[in-house]
Amino acid sequence: MSETAKLTSGSIRGHLVTQTAPMVLGVAAIMSVGLIDAYFIGQLGAQELAAVAFIFPITIALSSLGVGVMVGINSVIARALGEGDRDRAERRANFGAVFALASGLVMGALLYLLLDPLFRLMQASDALLPLIREYMQPYALGLPILLLQMGLNGVLRGQGEARKTSIVSITYAAANWVLDPLLITGAFGFDGFGIAGAAYATVAGFAIAILVALYLIRGSQLSINPAAIRNSNFGDSSAAILRVAGPAAFSNAINPIGLSVLTALLASQGEAAVAGFGAAGRLQSFATVPLLGLSGSIGAIVGQNWGARQYDRARRAMFEAGLFCVGYGLVTAVILFFTGNWFARFFTEDPAVVDQFSRYLAIAVWGYAGFGLLITANGALNAVDKAGWALAQSAARVFLVMLPFGWLLRGGWGAEAIYAAELVANLIGGAVAAAIVWRVLKPDRDSSGALKTNT
Repeated sequence: MSETAKLTSGSIRGHLVTQTAPMVLGVAAIMSVGLIDAYFIGQLGAQELAAVAFIFPITIALSSLGVGVMVGINSVIARALGEGDRDRAERRANFGAVFALASGLVMGALLYLLLDPLFRLMQASDALLPLIREYMQPYALGLPILLLQMGLNGVLRGQGEARKTSIVSITYAAANWVLDPLLITGAFGFDGFGIAGAAYATVAGFAIAILVALYLIRGSQLSINPAAIRNSNFGDSSAAILRVAGPAAFSNAINPIGLSVLTALLASQGEAAVAGFGAAGRLQSFATVPLLGLSGSIGAIVGQNWGARQYDRARRAMFEAGLFCVGYGLVTAVILFFTGNWFARFFTEDPAVVDQFSRYLAIAVWGYAGFGLLITANGALNAVDKAGWALAQSAARVFLVMLPFGWLLRGGWGAEAIYAAELVANLIGGAVAAAIVWRVLKPDRDSSGALKTNT
């Protein structure tokens, strides 16, 4: 057993708690930025709030690509540490940080050039496009900063440094808490930049978080030293990260891409439906924070134990995580089902938007448990180098269930068809994901009785 792989011994449940609790704080802090953005942008008017409903799935999709890069870095580091190869883990950490920055440069340039065609494809109106541009242009220029910050978080996550990862996330959020009211609506005699101010605050928050991440990594097992890249095999390092990062990035991006298409379908129901859907989506993102935190922490636990060939511990970690997903998802669904109207009035007083907000929550919340199973299973599959399975089940959930359901039934059901499509996709997706991960994490035995993993 590697001395550097601290998650390969001790209580599995204890590791789930100690790794997930800081992650929950970090994810909650990040999600709070979306709520604060929606609150202050909502003060600008219903049109700005509708523009954010179009922007939100795209920024989530782009962030999901960054999460894929982070998961790839996390996976290769966790398995290297589990195998006891600290030098390889450090080389992969440094290569991963550079890889993340380069990915951000490419993605940012493409986004900047394709803004108008992208949002016209989503059926954004001519009235909303100028507002969308105000936000998305500075956001696109800041994408390299976002990707680098996520890459550095991957370096921390792979080592099981959940507390330090949460500090980085909270730093980013705190910067936004301070900058959002100043840059969006203005304060102290300053008028603010309107919707563009939210993008400026986001980019500034990422830059500050990078500085904090670099400082925290200095005190971890691995270090950021670009000179270490010279000793890396670029082909092997790229392949190892991309084998997980590529499928994981698309797997994480598929859900917001699906939500983007649902938003486009919902546009035919009017701006109130789009605004309500978008604002409720922000609340939903915050409500599922513990599930997102668990999906982030499971990778290091499963990955280190898998690298150390302690397969039963990896499987037990997934089992206990699954139980939490079901329990938490059902409790949260009950609470939000009865409080939808109350939460809606935090975002807007427009009665039409409040109505759509509440109708969406009344339907979609019952799929939270399934959503939790899906994303936690994906985290475990990515950790054991089975990212292709995670991508396949995420794609099937969106393209074989969610979108066909919403498309076929919207004529008769209206907006409720879109809301129900998300519910059905989460229920079916969660059940399928649970079955797949349980099979993948079950080691077979050869004729001598020795353990062997599934391929």
